[in-house]
Order: sequence, then C-alpha cells, then structure tokens
Amino acid sequence: MRHRQIGRRLDMDGALRRAMFRNMATSLMLHGQVRTTVPRAKELRRFAERLITIGKRAPSQAALAALSGDDLTAAKADRVAAYRRVAAFLMNDDAVTRVMTEYADRFQSRPGGYTRIVKLSRRRPGDNAAMAVIQLVEAYEPAAATEGESASAAE
Repeated sequence: MRHRQIGRRLDMDGALRRAMFRNMATSLMLHGQVRTTVPRAKELRRFAERLITIGKRAPSQAALAALSGDDLTAAKADRVAAYRRVAAFLMNDDAVTRVMTEYADRFQSRPGGYTRIVKLSRRRPGDNAAMAVIQLVEAYEPAAATEGESASAAE
C-alpha cells in the first residue's frame, strides 16, 4: 500500500528516476519547454518549481550591491549556497545561471506556479501514452515583442 508516499515511481528504480528528472529539468531550464508524458510532466513540475524558488530566495546581484560589511558577507554566502543547491541538481552551468538570474528575476513577483502543463494528443506508435508539454509560464512573453505588437495594433 502506498500510504504517505510522495511522488510517482514511473516503473523505474530511484537512481534512474532521479537521473531522468535531472536531465528533464536541465532541458526545461535551457529550452523553456519539454515534451513528455503526462505523469512525467506532473512529477517534473515539482522539481522545476522547487529549483526556481531556490533561485528566487537567493539575494539578487542588485541586492548585493546595496549591502556592505557583515550583511554583504552573509548575503554572498546565501547566494553561493543557493547556487550550489541548484547546481547539485541541474547538469549544465548555463541552466544554473539561467535559474539564478533570468528566472529568479522574471518570477520574483509570482508566488508559485512557474510552469504549465499543456496536454497533447496521445502517442500512437507504441503504448498510446498521453503526451504533454511542460513549459515555463512566462518564457514566451518577451516584453519588447508585446510592446511592439501593441504599438502596431494601436496604429
């Protein structure tokens, strides 16, 4: 019986499951979206949201510039610790940098829900599994493009 068990087994042992989610989370942070099965997407959401929250809670570079003395030392230590926690899970330095800078700034005002799961049609060859795309919520909404489009629409 699965009393109080957190997470899905997905018919894998723990090491394989962890490796798969590390790879998928890295791809999600680098590309903004990943196409996978629905149960895997739902499980990946837990890891991705946790990583972005760690990046958000770390002091930003702008906050570090405003500090001095012991406060600066403590804030730098907090930032390094958060960077290392994210780097321990993700498998690419570019993905870690994106989480700590770009995504932390982008989602600063959002209390959670950084990802969305869009269900696709079923995979026909093979097992007919339900497919989905998991994507970062604001990854495809650049501010410059929306301003340009709204200005041209107003004319």
